[in-house]
Amino acid sequence: MNDVNPPRQDAAAKSKPASPTAPEVIEDAGTQALSEALRSSFVVVKVLMIGVVIYFLCSGIFTVGPQEKVMILRFGKPVGGERALLGPGLHRAFPEPIDEKVRIPVGQVQAIASTVGWYATTAAQEAAKNEPPPGPSLNPATDGYLLTADGNIIHARGTLRYRISEPGIHYMFDFASASNVVQDAFNNALVYATAHYTVDNILTHDFAGYREKIRMRLEQLIEQQQLGIIVDQIDVRAIPPRQLTANFDAVLQAGIQRSKALNEAKSYANQTVSRAKGEAAARINAGETERTRLVEFVAADARRFMDLLPAYRSNPDLFVRQRQTETIQRVLTNAETRKWVLPPAVAGRPRTLRLELNEPPKPRPPQPAAKEDKH
Repeated sequence: MNDVNPPRQDAAAKSKPASPTAPEVIEDAGTQALSEALRSSFVVVKVLMIGVVIYFLCSGIFTVGPQEKVMILRFGKPVGGERALLGPGLHRAFPEPIDEKVRIPVGQVQAIASTVGWYATTAAQEAAKNEPPPGPSLNPATDGYLLTADGNIIHARGTLRYRISEPGIHYMFDFASASNVVQDAFNNALVYATAHYTVDNILTHDFAGYREKIRMRLEQLIEQQQLGIIVDQIDVRAIPPRQLTANFDAVLQAGIQRSKALNEAKSYANQTVSRAKGEAAARINAGETERTRLVEFVAADARRFMDLLPAYRSNPDLFVRQRQTETIQRVLTNAETRKWVLPPAVAGRPRTLRLELNEPPKPRPPQPAAKEDKH
């Protein structure tokens, strides 16, 4: 009996179901895999968060160019006022939307063009020289024009180059679009200057003054409206209406011919006056020279007379005879004649001069010519 029972227990033991320990082993492996997955996810999230933080901090670093300033607005308000303007270099600010960086191009040359007084055309048509031909008259709906002081019409346009003055806060924050305000001021200056100049002065005689008038008016408006800009250069072009180009060219040619005739007349007048002045100066110099010579000659005679005066006073008769003898010798030096010196009459008796002259030979009558012998 004892030998049979044990084998039955073993069989019963083998026939029993497996213990619940196997499912517990499977559950521990899934939990471990889930925990490892969660751990890896947390690592990725941490890396992403660190990257986001680094990017957030580094995105506030920016550079400022050599010809600009930057003002930082924190929640829409400037940080530090005008003193907070950042110059060229590397700077740091909080990223948007906390801080906003407003760049002010101080020192950079800005350019705007005014076509308020120009006819209807485009830049492409002008470059291709394919502008539409002028109509019989101006069309106010499309063609711009300007009125001059003498009631004429011209076309004028200009280009303004300017810089934003330091610190540039008025230009950036006082106007919704400062460039449009500058454009309006430039248009006003063109209209104002044209209304104060005649068409001849604008097109021919005083174009430089016309351009300077535009500049003065523009600077006046800049000061009144506090635009905060500095004018660098103004280029202006003015032409007559295209419908009247031939007429204006004829007037211009007439003016050129008139100027040429006037210049020639002035040149001839200057030459004539210069020549007359030269001749007058030569005659005056000759007269001065002759006057000086004559004065010196008279002065020399006076000195000689004064030198001879004591000798004359000492013995007048002797002095007179000596002077007569010297004069006769000087006058008759080369004369082939005899010289006599006649003393004055004595005691009032008359003086008789007798000359013995040889009788000249009588002329002979002409002799008749000898007759030739004829053979």
